[in-house]
Amino acid sequence: MIWLNNLIARILPLVPKSLVKIVAKQYIAGETLEQTIVKTAQLNTAGLQVTLDLLGEDPGSKADCTQALGVYEKTIEIIHAKGLTAGISLKPSHMGLKLDRGFCLANIRRLAELAERHHIFIRIDMEDASLCQETLDLFILVHDQFPHVGLVIQAYLRRSLDDINLLIDRWPNIGPNIRLCKGAYYWEERQVVYKDPDIIRESYVYLLEKLLSSGCFVGIATHDERLVFQSLKLIDKLRLSKGNYEFQMLFGVEEELRQILLDSGHPVRVYLPFGREWFAYSVRRIKENPKMVGYVLANTKQLLTEIFKNKKL
Repeated sequence: MIWLNNLIARILPLVPKSLVKIVAKQYIAGETLEQTIVKTAQLNTAGLQVTLDLLGEDPGSKADCTQALGVYEKTIEIIHAKGLTAGISLKPSHMGLKLDRGFCLANIRRLAELAERHHIFIRIDMEDASLCQETLDLFILVHDQFPHVGLVIQAYLRRSLDDINLLIDRWPNIGPNIRLCKGAYYWEERQVVYKDPDIIRESYVYLLEKLLSSGCFVGIATHDERLVFQSLKLIDKLRLSKGNYEFQMLFGVEEELRQILLDSGHPVRVYLPFGREWFAYSVRRIKENPKMVGYVLANTKQLLTEIFKNKKL
């Protein structure tokens, strides 16, 4: 099955958008904010917290960034008005980091101010390694003023242990809110990231224990049940309350495991991407992690049938 997942991941960019959408709709809320708010309310009703993530990165102009900023502002206002249990996640590149660092910082601060007024959490996402230091610097500047803003740490980055130590030392009493994930930018060089899956898992568990032991709230972001088990062991070992952590999963991925955790009484958050940039996102996500093809195919057999019937291929 691994070879099949990789094959589909490789040919996906050549597949017509109408077929890729069969994959995309499995784990994207929709193209519009209105569709996303409906899905958020449904997930809340099912007992799940939500983080909304507007698709899009590497905008070509400041005008594109300003447009994305406006969507996020509207998202925050609607979350507040409807009383939804949700926050937002943003990419620094989407806010203009590659265009103008000061412009990016101003955009993030503007959202942080609005979110603070409405008691809504913001997550600053971590992108590829080339932006890691700048993202960390931005986070430190923003978090000093807005403690309700959190960060993502990727366990496969060799530098992540040093980054976590820096964050813990900077805020020793109340550590920052950290989303811990494996990391999935598949093109990174070995000098920058661990390539061995077992080492990445060991890194994840070590970083998780260090964060939890230091009083940080951690979003345990993984679909890997081995890591879920190790996380549960740590939660028990450290005698943590449910206010110290939550499990986080992408919308449409490992829903059975998500429900198992929820039924066991653990807080669970769903990351819910939305927007018109679904095609690029779908291709990138599946190329980053071909196993996602398996997750999707577990729910639909239509994709393969339509791919091989299509005369364009």
